[in-house]
Amino acid sequence: MGHFEEVTAGYEMCCPLCLFTSKPQCDGQTDQAERADGDGCREQLDPSAVVGMVPSSVWSLVIGCGALLQQVIFNDPIHGHIEMHPLLVRIIDTPQMQRLRFIKQLGGAYFVFPGASHNRFEHSIGVAYLAGQLIKALAERQPDLDISQRDILCVKVAGLCHDLGHGPFSHLFDQKFIPKARGNDFGWKHEEGSRAMFDHMIKTNKLEGIFQDYGLVLPKDLDFIKEQIAGPEKSNKNPWPYKGRPKEKSFLYEIIANKRNGIDVDKWDYFVRDSHHLGIQNNFDFGRFLRFARVCEVDGTKPICTRDKEAGDMYDMFHTRYTLHRRAFQHRVVNNVESMITEALLLADPHFMITGKNGIKCTMSRAIDDMVAYTQLTDCVFENILNSSDPALSKAQEILRNLVQRKLFKFIREARFAEKTENLENETKNLLQKLVEATRLKAEDFIVAIIPMDYGKKEKDPFQNTLFYTKENPNVTIKISKDQVSHLLPVRFAEKLVQVYCKNMEMDAETVKKAKVQYEVWHDELRNRTDPAPGPN
Repeated sequence: MGHFEEVTAGYEMCCPLCLFTSKPQCDGQTDQAERADGDGCREQLDPSAVVGMVPSSVWSLVIGCGALLQQVIFNDPIHGHIEMHPLLVRIIDTPQMQRLRFIKQLGGAYFVFPGASHNRFEHSIGVAYLAGQLIKALAERQPDLDISQRDILCVKVAGLCHDLGHGPFSHLFDQKFIPKARGNDFGWKHEEGSRAMFDHMIKTNKLEGIFQDYGLVLPKDLDFIKEQIAGPEKSNKNPWPYKGRPKEKSFLYEIIANKRNGIDVDKWDYFVRDSHHLGIQNNFDFGRFLRFARVCEVDGTKPICTRDKEAGDMYDMFHTRYTLHRRAFQHRVVNNVESMITEALLLADPHFMITGKNGIKCTMSRAIDDMVAYTQLTDCVFENILNSSDPALSKAQEILRNLVQRKLFKFIREARFAEKTENLENETKNLLQKLVEATRLKAEDFIVAIIPMDYGKKEKDPFQNTLFYTKENPNVTIKISKDQVSHLLPVRFAEKLVQVYCKNMEMDAETVKKAKVQYEVWHDELRNRTDPAPGPN
């Protein structure tokens, strides 16, 4: 018995609309019109229902009588063996998705944490998997939610595609490079890039028909997928701004990117994946949330809730996010490295051209407006600039060579301040003036960075937007106060980190010492007027 015969034993393979039924087979020659009328087939099925009928061990099937679709199993170091739906496999095999293999998940952190070599590609696969796990858990636990196979497939696709819009070195590109290259008021985020790249991927790879073959309804389901990634369109001012799914299915918008409280599968994957590669302990167990997740109705919406006994684990999740930022993402050497890469990209931007749509060339900072060009933009730009023979790139090359040889910008000091520290931005301008006067260097020689650190909802306690239910009343939501969980939980949920570096590589030890003294003087003066966290390091 061959492999196909073995895995399909006990099933009768027929045309797509009566696949895997217990009824007699059609002759395999019935045309589409006849199938629509039920002639030649003993049972009609919605194509989107096929996925749910077929055991996971049998995914060899669907389009055209006798046609086989390849199941792919990924051996992921975090989640183990992951079975990917054939539509997701088709998306994975596009240039737009493969591009994520060449974008580091943690940007410049790889220069500091040698294990942080993972990329956006594997994270995206992990998010797709966890999205499927959560929505399937809800569907099995609460059949009354009317979660369809279309819903499940759309949520998985959104999980897979949610990071398509990341640029070189991930958040470095949209949070550091683009604001400086296009202006702080430009306001572009990678989610907008993901929406645009998704549209580009669908069009250039002619995926519309394939999406429909798997039972998706266009354009409604495409809108739903993009809304999960980047939220509703800004122009939509309706009370319920989403087009893809009605308010009765509002819980579907909390799986990939939860705007209500930040509890979503994107975080779950990067918590465990980033911790694994960084060598940092992860204390949050998303498996318990999967076990206790439940949808309850509150004021006409249906948010995802969890059991009251899981309140402590929710705080662990929010604290895990802060810990990763404190120990790795905003590590002073990581930010130093990313400052150098950003500086090199800014210097190279006017001279490093990418061929976009219709052969028109554009800079890196303009590539976000042209998905043909943006598809080509990955971390490889580092080597392309470094090894270029173009003399116009010499200043950028000097910075990258220094980085490779571990000649970093000079670190001066850092300190943490309360989120509500008044006029901190103006105070840092005062600091910059003190540094210039003490060192006789130029203002542009210094980087004074104000970095927000929080639990995911800025200064707010994200726990306040987390809803729970009890064993006795699983359909009634409750809120749990912080004191009910523990009296040792934080009072504040945000702070600001002020880090100072000097870009002038000629700065000697004596000048560095003067700069550090001025930072400490500034910090002491500010501390007397505010309530900062612990002093400079």
